[in-house]
Amino acid sequence: MPSATRSSIHHIALTVTDLDASIAWYEKVFDITYQMEEGHKAGTGKVLADDAWQLMIVLHRHDTNGGETFAETRTGLDHVGLAVPSRADLEAWQQHLEKMGVERSSAADRPCTQSPIADRPYGSVLVFRDPDNIQLEMFAPPAS
Repeated sequence: MPSATRSSIHHIALTVTDLDASIAWYEKVFDITYQMEEGHKAGTGKVLADDAWQLMIVLHRHDTNGGETFAETRTGLDHVGLAVPSRADLEAWQQHLEKMGVERSSAADRPCTQSPIADRPYGSVLVFRDPDNIQLEMFAPPAS
């Protein structure tokens, strides 16, 4: 029997408290645009993507959402990790995020903040948070 084909990530789906504000933020930060809406029971999902549909982020609104901010210490999503080719790309992202209103801080510990770049043996990481406090990371492999 043949083994299953290795899967890859198709899209990231996040629940947010304010669809309009989050759509504007994700469009601005990731240079993606609203493509379509997909309704679901007791809510809706808005699909954002680049022109080639290589990066897709779906933002969901649920009628039962209580409006609380995200915390990675609860069961479910911890963070979303995205890759860039080099540490120089992380530095460019750090500047881009700052221009987009994501404040530099000693730690990305509240909405719309970013940490300093952390260099580790396995690579370098830039941590930042969206308006709902969802933790996002940009990762670059170690220099060769």
